[in-house]
Amino acid sequence: MPTIDQTIEVAVPISTAYDQWTQFEEFPHFMGGVEEVRQVTDTLTHWRTSIGGVEREFDAQIIDQHPDQRVAWRSVDGPAHEGVVTFEAVDAGTTRVHVETRWEPDSLVEKAGAAVGADDLQVKADLKRFKEFVENRGTETGAWRGDV
Repeated sequence: MPTIDQTIEVAVPISTAYDQWTQFEEFPHFMGGVEEVRQVTDTLTHWRTSIGGVEREFDAQIIDQHPDQRVAWRSVDGPAHEGVVTFEAVDAGTTRVHVETRWEPDSLVEKAGAAVGADDLQVKADLKRFKEFVENRGTETGAWRGDV
């Protein structure tokens, strides 16, 4: 399973970065290829994606979530994938966001993309757009502070 490992610093307090990340339905605003995310329950999300011409719908389960620290998930159906996003305060107004995800490419296009690192570049670009999204707003669009 390929592993993607990316980190970025965002110029917002840790609670703002974390709270925005918990707003899964906002992901299409900064994640390339994500068409829709629906929060089904506190711990279940339904995704619709279109990446490199490959369209998918799948569910993902939040398996570990602690405010201002981490959000971890794993797929319930579809190609196997899992990951964790961690949040670390660099100072009062800056947060380090670290994404580590593992996934099993299914199609030939996905396997070729993983082989040349396209998936890693996609996550890097998504994090840059997340940074722009949350910094330009200056505040989160909502929050879920539950503990899983």
